[in-house]
Amino acid sequence: MSLKWLNEKKHESIKEERSVLGNLLVFGAIIFILVNLLYFFKNKEFKYSYFSTKMFYKLFFVLMGVGFSFAVLYYGLGMSETVLRYSVPDGKPVPHRFSNYLYFSGVTILSVGYGDFLPVGHLRFFALIEAAIGLLLPSAYFMRMLNSKVDK
Repeated sequence: MSLKWLNEKKHESIKEERSVLGNLLVFGAIIFILVNLLYFFKNKEFKYSYFSTKMFYKLFFVLMGVGFSFAVLYYGLGMSETVLRYSVPDGKPVPHRFSNYLYFSGVTILSVGYGDFLPVGHLRFFALIEAAIGLLLPSAYFMRMLNSKVDK
């Protein structure tokens, strides 16, 4: 047996151990997130705590629908001109694929804004409108929930 072969086997073994450990960490993190979400939504310690599943689904599906609609709008705008560029010094145009516009719409409406894509042209205006909707809709949801508690 050569030393090189032993080193390769050792590296393969380490990769396998890291892969198993990585999978365990991912699984554990997902379980932890789910437990925390369940605790948050089921915990009724606060005197006025109230969670409306109906309102939550309504907000979720409205945000998803608006985000998808903006992606379609962006895709249509991108058919006649470049509306998305990579946010790097050379600023090459982003390929005209619906998945790119859907991704941009998602990070815009959720106010994530990773900064990897840069809107140009008419898209800048619509991206501002989408970001405002993404900020105002959840705010309106929480205000409505607070008002419904006061009314009771």
